[in-house]
This record gives sequence, C-alpha cells and structure tokens, in this order.
Amino acid sequence: MPRSLDPHVAVSDAAERVTTSESLQAFLKHDLVCSRKRSVPFWVGNGTVAPTKARLSAANKRENETMPTTQNGTVRIAAQRPALRVVGEAVAPPRRQHNSARRPREYLTPAEVEMLITAARKRGRYGHRDATMILVAYRHGLRVGELCALTWDQVDFGQGLLHVARLKHGVPSVHPLGGEELRALRRLRREQPEGRHLFQTERDAPMTPAGFRKTLARIGEASALGFPVHPHMLRHACGFKLANDGQDTRGLQHYLDHRNIQHTVRYTELAADRFKGFWPD
Repeated sequence: MPRSLDPHVAVSDAAERVTTSESLQAFLKHDLVCSRKRSVPFWVGNGTVAPTKARLSAANKRENETMPTTQNGTVRIAAQRPALRVVGEAVAPPRRQHNSARRPREYLTPAEVEMLITAARKRGRYGHRDATMILVAYRHGLRVGELCALTWDQVDFGQGLLHVARLKHGVPSVHPLGGEELRALRRLRREQPEGRHLFQTERDAPMTPAGFRKTLARIGEASALGFPVHPHMLRHACGFKLANDGQDTRGLQHYLDHRNIQHTVRYTELAADRFKGFWPD
C-alpha cells in the first residue's frame, strides 16, 4: 500500500501540520512582536518615535527660538513703532487723562485766583477783559455759560447789583457788586461801547464758553501755577472761599444755585475753621 494512502500516515501528517500552525501563530504573537519592539524603527513603543503632542511642542519650541518673534527680541512691539495710516484717514484723538492725574485738586485758593488775574492783565490786548471775566466768575460762582451770557442790562451801576440768570433751570438771584468789580466793569464799558454783552471778542461777538476755556488755559500756562486750570475751578473757588469765611450753608446753597444741598456741603466739609481750637497752643 502506498504511503499516501496509509490512514495512520495521513493522521500523523495532519497532527504535524496542526502543531506547526500553532507554533507559527505563537511565534507571530510573541517572538516576532518582541523582536519588533527592539528592532522596528520609528515606533512609539521602543522610544524611537516621540508622541504627536511631544513632537508638536518640540517643533513649536524650535520655531519660537529661530523664527522672528517679540519673545526672543528679534521683533519690536508694535506699540513702540509709529502707526501707519492712510492719507486722509481720520485719526482718533488721544485718550483723555483723569483729572486727578492732571491737577492736585479741582478748586483754586484766593491767592491762586489773584495770580490768574495778574497774569491776565499782562497778557495781550484784551488783558482787562480776561481779568474781569475771572474776577466776576470767581466772586459770583458763575458757570461758564452764565458768565458768557451776561448782558449790560443785568448790571445796575447805581445800586451796585448784578442780576444773575442761572442755567440748568436754576433760580435767578441778585448779587451785590464790590468796588473792584464796579471799577473794572465801568472801564470795560468805556473800552467797548458797542454791543449788549459784557464780554465780547475782537469781532464784537459774545465770548463763547469754549473760547473762555481756551483763554483761561493759556492764562494758567502763563502764570506761576503748575497745573492746568478750567473755568469751573473758579466756581469751586468761590464755594470754598465763602465756606471758609463761615457763611451759612443754606445761604451758600442759594448763592451758588445748588438744587441739592449735598452739593454745598462738600465745601463746608473741607473748611479749615471746623477744626479751629482742636489743639490750643
């Protein structure tokens, strides 16, 4: 009987093939994988290839070290270079500073008001007009709009009175005029006989609030004051001066035309007379 037809041989060959197949599968699962772990290049398991996140971070680090950036000092910050703009394009105005950064306080002392008046008299052809505007605004605590709107029919030279018309729906009042004010107003009336407004420009037009703000700012720069001034500081100077003189708070409220008395109390809170006698020497 041929060997190929022998049933015992066929069973033995089949068993041998099964054993060989099982050995091959075990080799593929263990030995080949183990060899690949040690010999196959570019694989994460054997340390030849870094993870994707690590590769990206390393590449970004190399790029930051070599590429021109602001971190390694090869590129200047854009804010330090002059900004380019298109010709004819509107330019945004600079950001306005806080009042506390520009000046130490929002009111003037009587000595500082006198410094402004003295500097105004020495400045330009309209020095007397500017000095009179400062004096009247300070003495009567006028807002800049109320000051520029004054007319000659509001001035009573015979009785020495000033009829004040208030803004912001305020209550009109009558203030007495001092001798210095009357002399200054009479001289101003002689120098500008035309027009119904007290304070006029060289074109015989009423002085505008914006014009007086600019004029007062230039006077402040020409004076010995070390900080910029604006017209409303004269109104505050009036309130603090009268409060320091011991004037009644309710009367001061009506004199300055404050609708709420809390706006007047801030002047009396800073009055130095409140603490007089605390430390008698």
